[in-house]
Amino acid sequence: MTPLSHREADPASVECWVVTVSDSRTRATDTSGDLLALGLTGAGHRVTRRALLPNDAREIDRILAEASRDESVRAILLAGGTGVSSKDLTADAVLDAIERPLPGFGELFRFLSYQEIGSAAWLSRAVAGVTSTGKVVFALPGSSAACRTALEKLILPELCHLFGQIDK
Repeated sequence: MTPLSHREADPASVECWVVTVSDSRTRATDTSGDLLALGLTGAGHRVTRRALLPNDAREIDRILAEASRDESVRAILLAGGTGVSSKDLTADAVLDAIERPLPGFGELFRFLSYQEIGSAAWLSRAVAGVTSTGKVVFALPGSSAACRTALEKLILPELCHLFGQIDK
């Protein structure tokens, strides 16, 4: 019998929610949410829900709690609200919702962003982690360029393997 590669037991696809957090975007102008949804589905994952929320802590907490209870979702990607203004609440809500932080995600995201935009990259509070119910939550900046960087260089290459590890 041939030993299995450590990635052979990983799921082939993951069910995802894409949530945009913004006071100014509409469904018609949600380019970051569209980019995330198209990128995920193009890679073989399923986007089972899309949402557009205001920068409101209660709304962000509500959607994270709802996702945590929904057995049909494994990953939640939130775009927007990871800056340093008083309106940027997503990173804080995600940090409150996760049980196991994945600090390497934010560190690598800021490193990759630094290569693209320079020193402003350290102003991002992008974070990721695993909830007590085994969901993975990513809090990404709202810009389409930042979402593309996170999705293409970090999330898509490891999403299935991440769940292969969580499900052990």
